[in-house]
Amino acid sequence: MESLVERLEKAVERLETVCQGPGMCGDGSSKGVAQYVQAFDALLAGPVAEYIKISKEVGGDVQKHAEMVHAGLMSERALLVVASQHQQPTQNAFSSLLKPISEQIQVVQNFREKNRGSKLFNHLSAVSESIPALGWVAMAPKPGPYVKEMTDAAMFYTNRILKEYKDVDKKQVDWVKAYLSIWTELQAYIKEYHTTGLTWSKTGPVATEGAKLPSTPAAGAAPPPPGPPPPPAPAPTCSSTDETASRSALFAQINRGEGITSGLRHVSDDMKTHKNPALKNQGGPLRSGPKPFTAPKPACNANPSQKTSPKAPALLELEGKKWRVENQENATNLVISDTELKQVAYVFKCTNSTLQIKGKINSITLDNCKKLGLVFDDVVGIVEIINSRDVKVQVMGKVPTISINKTDGCHVYLSKNSLDCEIVSAKSSEMNVLIPTEGGDFTEFPVPEQFKTVWNGQKLVTTVTEIAG
Repeated sequence: MESLVERLEKAVERLETVCQGPGMCGDGSSKGVAQYVQAFDALLAGPVAEYIKISKEVGGDVQKHAEMVHAGLMSERALLVVASQHQQPTQNAFSSLLKPISEQIQVVQNFREKNRGSKLFNHLSAVSESIPALGWVAMAPKPGPYVKEMTDAAMFYTNRILKEYKDVDKKQVDWVKAYLSIWTELQAYIKEYHTTGLTWSKTGPVATEGAKLPSTPAAGAAPPPPGPPPPPAPAPTCSSTDETASRSALFAQINRGEGITSGLRHVSDDMKTHKNPALKNQGGPLRSGPKPFTAPKPACNANPSQKTSPKAPALLELEGKKWRVENQENATNLVISDTELKQVAYVFKCTNSTLQIKGKINSITLDNCKKLGLVFDDVVGIVEIINSRDVKVQVMGKVPTISINKTDGCHVYLSKNSLDCEIVSAKSSEMNVLIPTEGGDFTEFPVPEQFKTVWNGQKLVTTVTEIAG
């Protein structure tokens, strides 16, 4: 009971702090800027400013990417200012207000796609995978968990950065910490000010499509990074932010309760075919069954110029210490023979092809490949298979670790010298490991995909579930 009283007292003190002075509880402060806008400015001046600073020190593509991220955060701040001064708008008007944020998210992600050969590709990927978190403003009623989900999507790449630079370059480690702290602080900010969705003013005019979006922060907020941000790309017709806005509209309709049926038109008896047979002969023959399923046409490919866009060129080249094998199709004799221990291989978007890597190499990554066969001798680090389908990997020598992530269909052929290899899998299916026998054949073993988790009184215990059949 004493602890409960103590918590209530703290809550009262906090409410008194928020509501100091007349007309300042919830919507504003003595400076005329809403308290949650000031709190967002503090986030810009803290974690965001640190991230911009370290990104500038790293330089190159990371610095350019950071400027784009900053532009997206400033677009979000502009929307927060509008929300603090206006009442909640109609869904169409809200979608229009979300457009600058949606455009900037697309700019950030397009930069990653255009720079896949970058030496800092893991940095660009970590940002691109998590930048949709800016769409939390449209994710009612759980914006906080949405940001957490987007942050988790970046962890795969930030862990790779930490693994690569942990004992080599402290600046890169600091970059990871600074970037992730932005989303951690944003989750805390949302929990305090926008727990169930973007908080709109209860007074003032209703926001419209023409509502003014301020682009500069209040005094004391984080200064803009050096150099102008790149021009925004055209907004896609089916961006993730528009989808989240539509989802919010759906929840709003459902929450109307019984009022949701108020817009339905009453159908009288003379309009019902089972009570008025004459209607059956009007309007042509009736359909005897449900319409067969047809695949929906994608809205994003309406531009004919996108359909005829030229294919990316096929690559097999050594760039610094990285072998790049990209966009290969129906190539069955790809060979990399002149290898060194410090080199890595990055295989991207190859289809119906076979690649052989001779000698000893540091690491191999397969990304977005389909029906690819990979044969290699020795790897001293890790072989990673990401976002791929129907791939086969054969080890001729040794490899300590094979990682399979977001892949459907993967066969791993181990050699006698690589039986101690660790295979780590996540979000993947149809995985099989083939073990060599004395007769030279292979015995196939499926990798478990279904698990059972129980609470044993102290911790969660997870075991593989055997499917009877």
